Amino acid sequence: MPQRWKQAPPGSHWGEFGPDDQLGRMNLVTPAKVREGIAEAREGLTFCLSLPLDVPGGMALNPRRLPPQRYATLRDGKSSGAQGYCWSYASEDPQLTDVVCDDVLLMNTQYSTQWDSLAHMGSLFDADDDGEPEAVFYNGFRAGQEIVAAHEDAEASAEWARFPGPHAGALGIEHLAEHGVQGRGVLIDLEAHVGRTRTAVGYDMLMRIMEADGITVEPGDMVCLHTGFGDMLMAMNRQPDVAHLHATGSGLDGHDSRLLQWIDTSRLACLISDNPAVELVQTVNLSAPAPALRRPRLPLHEHCLFKNGIHLGELWWLTPLARWLRAHRRHRFLLTAPPLRLPGAVGSPATPIATV
Repeated sequence: MPQRWKQAPPGSHWGEFGPDDQLGRMNLVTPAKVREGIAEAREGLTFCLSLPLDVPGGMALNPRRLPPQRYATLRDGKSSGAQGYCWSYASEDPQLTDVVCDDVLLMNTQYSTQWDSLAHMGSLFDADDDGEPEAVFYNGFRAGQEIVAAHEDAEASAEWARFPGPHAGALGIEHLAEHGVQGRGVLIDLEAHVGRTRTAVGYDMLMRIMEADGITVEPGDMVCLHTGFGDMLMAMNRQPDVAHLHATGSGLDGHDSRLLQWIDTSRLACLISDNPAVELVQTVNLSAPAPALRRPRLPLHEHCLFKNGIHLGELWWLTPLARWLRAHRRHRFLLTAPPLRLPGAVGSPATPIATV
């Protein structure tokens, strides 16, 4: 297939793994890298790194994302029998003793602990070098061609059919699932150094933290950033105090060009955090003059997902693991974190496991 672009974005690595690549930096998680991760599993202790799927709770943290709603699967038009169970095969044959319960889940794929696929965020960029920006994604895949609005499902409810979701004919989350997400995780404990404060961690601060804790990041490592945000969500028990969360949560400074350069040159495979965006989302001043140059709202997302094929993990629960690693003077572990193998999805819930 011919190359999809005549010019690539500045600071990008389109074509690094071939013009048709849909894995990005996860290509660096090789069998050798998996063995390095396995070597970190010395104690056999495991940590669940996912929030419960119904956390944060409600829609206050992100009004665009619905919490999970579960429904009983109907059988013969009924959801439960006279004895309180879902259904019994005794209705078909009195000699059968089977009692069955099934349910249906309706939710946003990126409501709680999640992976962003490379189809989650693109940019308006002149990939054709003709003076007109196009909506494009990593490796030049196009909105409206490979990544399009999904056709309405004839079986969907009338309410949901009015909001057909995107379908990623390229860069969907299934590629990450098929590759497998297992290798060496490296945890950087931001909370231990800046506390639970609203701090944008740039390059200089990150390097000081890593040096103080003796942390090195090598090619193919899956880097996890602990801020304490996920732990605060857990303590709020599905009633998130959004103002408090945003006032006390740290994250990477996506506006720091040296930090973005380090993300590139470190050759890390993916970036993961317990906060909602990995980067600290800056408040928009609507009264300020409009900037002269077009720019992204989320520069780290653009740098990682769009330019360099670096998957992002968000809203993980890292505090118990971070506490254990610090107490044992470690920062590496075996990370196993597959997304759902859901073709065409732009994101996925995850139930990651760390083994130390």
